[in-house]
Amino acid sequence: MEVLEKTKSVLRRTAREQLRQIPDAEIKMRSALACGILRAQLLWQNAKTILFYAPLPGEIDLLPLLSESISAGKEAALPRFVADTRYEARLVTGKEDICAGKFGAGEAASGCPKISLNRLDLVLVPGLAFDSRGGRLGRGKGFYDRLLAEVSGQKCGVVLDQLLLSDVPVAPHDILMNYLLTPTRWLCV
Repeated sequence: MEVLEKTKSVLRRTAREQLRQIPDAEIKMRSALACGILRAQLLWQNAKTILFYAPLPGEIDLLPLLSESISAGKEAALPRFVADTRYEARLVTGKEDICAGKFGAGEAASGCPKISLNRLDLVLVPGLAFDSRGGRLGRGKGFYDRLLAEVSGQKCGVVLDQLLLSDVPVAPHDILMNYLLTPTRWLCV
């Protein structure tokens, strides 16, 4: 297990360095492309309850779809960190329900109602890197994997093309994705 964690640590450093080198304007353009690809998917169109994420710098931003999904009658949620060990899902009505979170990412405000994780049809999952088998390289704390372990809906990893790797090492507790979204592709894994 120690070798696996060292390998993941090296991959995290490499991925973070790649993300730092991408200009914000390019991330914005790639995010718009990814939004267009997601919008065209039947999974997106049929999902009634979607868990979004508020992106960290360098991550694809799908939040423009948040208000669209709510206008279309879907329920939109964001994670909220609780109890120093895990995330839960909270329903939001728009970007005004997003506040600064524990790890620098935005999250649902404390007053937003909690929603059961098994009600989520689609979870949009950030990560530093993914592989074509659905393996995910997270930020190393395991919080998202604990959330994903309770989700019965579809899990879609969201990643820049250059961080869709041939192999991401996974441990038994790591949750695999059902789909992957990049600015140029939609993959069923």
